Amino acid sequence: MSDNNSRKPKDDPALDPFEIEFLPQFREGRGPEAPFVNEYGVVIGDHMYESPESPLEQWSTDTDPAIMAGDQWVHPFKDIGFLTEENRDWFEHGIQPEARQFFHPEHDAASGADKPASE
Repeated sequence: MSDNNSRKPKDDPALDPFEIEFLPQFREGRGPEAPFVNEYGVVIGDHMYESPESPLEQWSTDTDPAIMAGDQWVHPFKDIGFLTEENRDWFEHGIQPEARQFFHPEHDAASGADKPASE
């Protein structure tokens, strides 16, 4: 990948398995295309998920799960979440996702909207 701004055909073997073909408007200002090291010393974007520096590998009952939240854990181009149908439609074809209500298969996801105001 010598020219990071050039588009590659979808069957290009150099394309990362979690990378999609972002439309130009989604490439600008998105962040680094190469893997990077976050503030915890974990390389993000190399798909080596068992890093000894990762809080996941040092997890204990004292670990605050919030430590794993935030953009520092998500690669701007190489995230498995981009492979969903909705994300591919949006980022590769410019088709906005349909706004729809979120349904959880087991729990009421309305966040208290169905409860009386007095509770």
